[in-house]
Amino acid sequence: QVYVLKRPHVDQFLQRMGEMFECVLFTASLAKYADPVTDLLDQCGVFRARLFRESCVFHHGCYVKDLSLLGRQLNKTLILDNSPASYIFHPENAVPVLSWFDDVDDTELLNLLPVFEELSVADDVYAKLQQLREP
Repeated sequence: QVYVLKRPHVDQFLQRMGEMFECVLFTASLAKYADPVTDLLDQCGVFRARLFRESCVFHHGCYVKDLSLLGRQLNKTLILDNSPASYIFHPENAVPVLSWFDDVDDTELLNLLPVFEELSVADDVYAKLQQLREP
């Protein structure tokens, strides 16, 4: 049996992401753990595919998510992750997210919605992410 404590606003965030993007869960966790957690997290079926640790590349002691394995145009592919080591092969595709533990007042996902709304209409996410990163 699995117990999941959801990050504040995750349901709203996932619903909106599903409206704007083809969403794929890509995790370095093992499927036997992550699959039931995802079932509880994503009750509306936003994730069209799920990739687990066996889909990652073990590189210098870390599990790295190689976005080229998705078979999608990389200039239209994003990764949202709290661990820069996970996207070391594709840092130009990354939208970093702060780690969350139990802060009930957390608004990180709500704060990211406008970023993703801009990215959803971009022809090239590289250029838009570079623009968003500039001070």
